[in-house]
Amino acid sequence: MIRSMTGFGAGRAQAGAEIVAAEIRSVNGKFCEVRAHLPRGLAGLDQVVGKIVKARVARGVVDVTVRREGADGARTATATVDLPLAAAYTKAMRELREELGLAGDVTVHDLVGLEGVLVLTEPPPDIGPAADALERAIATALDALGEMRRREGEALARDLSARLSAVEKGAAAIRAAAPQSIDAYRERLAARVAELSRGVPVDPARLAQEVAFFADRVDVAEELTRLGSHLAQMRALVAGDAPAGRRLEFLVQELNREVNTIGSKSQHAGIAAQVVELKAEVERIREQVANVE
Repeated sequence: MIRSMTGFGAGRAQAGAEIVAAEIRSVNGKFCEVRAHLPRGLAGLDQVVGKIVKARVARGVVDVTVRREGADGARTATATVDLPLAAAYTKAMRELREELGLAGDVTVHDLVGLEGVLVLTEPPPDIGPAADALERAIATALDALGEMRRREGEALARDLSARLSAVEKGAAAIRAAAPQSIDAYRERLAARVAELSRGVPVDPARLAQEVAFFADRVDVAEELTRLGSHLAQMRALVAGDAPAGRRLEFLVQELNREVNTIGSKSQHAGIAAQVVELKAEVERIREQVANVE
């Protein structure tokens, strides 16, 4: 069954002291575009996130938001004192005091606020456990996202099936009305010729020839056959499991082309009315197909 492009999923996983939570939102898009929003310590994994998502999502704009908990905030910082720099600062400050006749001596509080005297360093982060937790959290979120997209896809499939049936019904009505259009033209032509000839016998062969020319101009059998083929292909795609959005979009264009051609050929009021209805239905199908993955 087809799937929608819109959905939401969340997941959370733990590896050692690392806990990672992921939220995934997807909306309509022509291709698969992944936008990863990662914490600073995991910023280098954006390509990994994109690869995981694209392996399971064929189409749509996908936003992945990740929060990191646990070990990322528990790493211990180490304070390092630059003693030569502190001594140089002390010497310079004492010289300044003696030169200007200032009171007081240099204190620890004076020194620790000076640039470079006290340096805090953190051990390089080990993102291995975090990367493992990230992948599992995203997998869980993708499961939930896929389930929502599947449920919405079922609703889309039901709506599209009903609209395809409406188009098939309209095409059948046009097929039934096409011979009536030719009969009506034959009667109108015979009446008009009789009116203009003022009693002069009408040549049946010539009349039949004109009717044949008209029938050829308004013949829509080929368009109706292609229309039926497109509808059958769309039904198969809607019922299938593979991503079908782009192929459905192409077939909707072809439906519209055939309906327009039928409308341009038709000179029958009933067929013209059916064409108007078909155009409206095809437009509704196009709007729904824009939501299909």
